[in-house]
Amino acid sequence: MSRPATPVQPPAVWTIRSLLSWSEGYFRDKGIDTPRLDSELLLAHVLRCERIELYLQFDRPLDNTELAAYRELVRARAGRRPLAYLLGQAGFWNLKLSVGPGCLIPRADTEALVETALEALDALRGHCEAGQPLRLLEFGTGSGAIPLALCAERENLLCVACDISGEALGFARANRDSHAQLLAPRQNALHLFRGDGFDALSPHWRPHLILANPPYIPSAELSTLEPEVSREEPASALDGGADGLVIYRKLLPLAARALEPGGRLLLEFGMGQGGALRELAAAQPALELVEIRKDLAGRERVLHAVRVPADARERD
Repeated sequence: MSRPATPVQPPAVWTIRSLLSWSEGYFRDKGIDTPRLDSELLLAHVLRCERIELYLQFDRPLDNTELAAYRELVRARAGRRPLAYLLGQAGFWNLKLSVGPGCLIPRADTEALVETALEALDALRGHCEAGQPLRLLEFGTGSGAIPLALCAERENLLCVACDISGEALGFARANRDSHAQLLAPRQNALHLFRGDGFDALSPHWRPHLILANPPYIPSAELSTLEPEVSREEPASALDGGADGLVIYRKLLPLAARALEPGGRLLLEFGMGQGGALRELAAAQPALELVEIRKDLAGRERVLHAVRVPADARERD
């Protein structure tokens, strides 16, 4: 009769090396996609050091307070709490942004929107009188990632950004304050307000650029997303209605009438929605499609349209 297997005993002293090895295996068993990376980021967060420093002190033991803090984070991550929420920040563009529950976590895919916006801003600069700022309006700013990324790369921008979520705006304000060096010293401004933004426009204030990363997940697909997204991130920033295009049907006609003549509209969208957005844009005579920009993975990601001046439409 064979003896039962002897249980694996925990080490007498938990070091950085042994703790990373244990949590990596634990995360892998729980289905976490990047078990080693998540382990390192969480432990570096607890120890308040950079990831590289973990490898420079591999045999350093952890005290009971550090162990307790790390294990709590590991349990939360294994329960599929987003890593960015546990760290309290997310990287986007070249920025570190505060995020947390109630705020959509910025994704690398959205950098395609930033790249397109930078090109659009350069093309629009000639539409401004000398010394006057380019006017931007963003719908659904979340953490403020997009306007802050633009302010990091360009000067003399007047950005107005809105969100319906008070929680998200709290993070956007914190990020604006922590990146103040991107604003006044560069002749940039970022104004934030709560609302859907559709009442923010008047004949007296016409933006040169309207941009948005609206909710575009079809309602029926929300439950199929990773639990970090479906259970944790705000549904209001994800749910795009039956076909995912509810907000686009409002934004396209709004841009057609509200943009400065020659102004640009940039909209991020989801997989397989490019054809429908081409049709929605074509239904707006005042808008002309410039391009559909692909992201780094080669997927169609950003609609770029220009508001055609009335006299140009009449000549056509």
